[in-house]
Amino acid sequence: MRIAPIVALGLLALAGCTPSAQMQASEQAEAAKDLADVLGDRTPGTPRDCISVSDSEGPQIIDDHTIIYKPVGRTLWRNDLASACPGLRPYTTLIVEVHGSQICRNDRFRAIDPGASIPGPYCMFGKFTPYEKAK
Repeated sequence: MRIAPIVALGLLALAGCTPSAQMQASEQAEAAKDLADVLGDRTPGTPRDCISVSDSEGPQIIDDHTIIYKPVGRTLWRNDLASACPGLRPYTTLIVEVHGSQICRNDRFRAIDPGASIPGPYCMFGKFTPYEKAK
């Protein structure tokens, strides 16, 4: 029977495409370090549903669950997505559907890789947690 070797080759090829546990652990450790570096000694406040677009210099993607909006003033905004956003990783660009002057919980966005022309699936923002510098 020749089917078994073909199936085995196919499974071997697919195994090469899945990220290893070691690689995933490395990416998670790097994301945790990046988040700690960004937050520093800031303290979290009460989460909000919306933030003003003009209060931020734009997003910094930490991982597929976490986006940081860097402040123009003292407040940094952390957004923890309700579920993972496929394709969301550092250095991707966000295409955000802004309605008015605020970005709000459940607003939709898409991630696009540098040099790509087709964005990923729609994802939704979670609540925005403010982080303030110590006075």
